[in-house]
Amino acid sequence: MAEHNDLGKLGEELAVAFLEKAGYDVLETNWVYQKAEIDIIAQKDNILAIVEVKTRSTADFGLPQDFVKPKKIQLLVKAVNEYIIINDLDIEARFDIIAVQKNGDSYDIEHLEDAFYHF
Repeated sequence: MAEHNDLGKLGEELAVAFLEKAGYDVLETNWVYQKAEIDIIAQKDNILAIVEVKTRSTADFGLPQDFVKPKKIQLLVKAVNEYIIINDLDIEARFDIIAVQKNGDSYDIEHLEDAFYHF
């Protein structure tokens, strides 16, 4: 596996641990619908958090959250709508980004709640 794939996988694992520590129940990871993949679907109280994880080894090319593009958002919206229908959920959903940035030998994690397209 390429090094950037390893970094992305590590970022998702760190994000899951971060969410669990913050009191979220992680329901799904890497949930796929058509062309969309939702990195993490988690729930806390009556909020379904649809989490896109962006991991970077350096901020030289921009912040991790700057890489969530409109096309990706459109795919995520379709996917979460399908997830809610399939699972017959009556819950508020929000889109979050967890930005994971390598910082020497450790990682900085920033959780951006309600990062885009609220419904």
